[in-house]
Amino acid sequence: MNNLKKTMILTTALVATGFAVSAQEVNVVSWGGAYSASQVEAYNKPFTEMTGIKVNMIDADNPASPLKAQVEAGNVTGDVFDPEVSDAMRLCDEAALVAIYPDDLPSRPNGTPAIDDFVDGALRDCAVANIVWGTVIAYDTTKFPNGLPTTAADFFDLEKFPGKRGLPKNPKRTLYLALIADGVPAAEIYEKLGSAEGVEQAFAKLDTIKNDVVWWEAGAQPPQLLADGEVSMTTVYNGRIFDAMVSEGKPFDVIWDGQYMDLDMFAIPKGSPNPEAAMEYLKFATDTQRLADQAKYISYGPARKSSAALVGLYKDGKTEMGPHMPTAPNNMTNAVLDDPEFWADHDVELSEQFNAWLAG
Repeated sequence: MNNLKKTMILTTALVATGFAVSAQEVNVVSWGGAYSASQVEAYNKPFTEMTGIKVNMIDADNPASPLKAQVEAGNVTGDVFDPEVSDAMRLCDEAALVAIYPDDLPSRPNGTPAIDDFVDGALRDCAVANIVWGTVIAYDTTKFPNGLPTTAADFFDLEKFPGKRGLPKNPKRTLYLALIADGVPAAEIYEKLGSAEGVEQAFAKLDTIKNDVVWWEAGAQPPQLLADGEVSMTTVYNGRIFDAMVSEGKPFDVIWDGQYMDLDMFAIPKGSPNPEAAMEYLKFATDTQRLADQAKYISYGPARKSSAALVGLYKDGKTEMGPHMPTAPNNMTNAVLDDPEFWADHDVELSEQFNAWLAG
């Protein structure tokens, strides 16, 4: 089907819902940086080309925060938000999001329904995943002339691998890493974190580097910390560090041992100013081709199974994207998968303990 025919079909569908396509716009709230740039290229530009609907990209350190604030204030200005899966589930439970039905989402090209095409956990009552991403360890290769780090345990070895460390200021992506570095297998992480002894073990490991940590709160910060020489190693979102390494040519490398894998979701808040256009954007941006297209611009894995075969080269036309994906088999040997149910039960408690540890 050519683009003109697709445009006619989609435009007809939009007009049938009762609004003028030419007058519409969609406000998409995402994470900024290389990630938002990939969405602009893969989703926003072709969506506008095909529908005439303008897409405004709005950056946030964590899209779940403005979503919740806007809904609670009764002043919603965003139409589509890009929260993590645990935040999407919580906001859905709080009745802040509109329902999304799998039958309304595009089928894969061979007609397989969407419900059978997304990876496990990607379809939720009020959200649909677009990417699988990882929090990994990255380091500056110029800082270690006597040998490079290769494991999560090396991140905590300040004697062999000197320098400051970058960590996110939250318990989810710090406590687990401490346990991995202390020898706990990935499959046992949540069992450990669900016990007082396991939490104590994680904080004890963090104590060994606490005085040498630079805390970060936004995804753009870790690559900059490395580039500025403020840290020699840091945890970082894998797509952000890929951009720094490949697009900017920085002398960085990645340790996949103990990566933390998560999903990002598209969700529409109740009270969206452009709800029909928002839903059409969500459906467009989560079809097979669009999710594969995003992988041309950043190394996050598509949330659809049928997109994987369409992932090829980076936008430079020479870098194979497959080995840089968090879902590549070699990168998953000791990966910890996000467990939104665990965090729904334990986030408040562990956040309180983490904040008390930071202040202590």
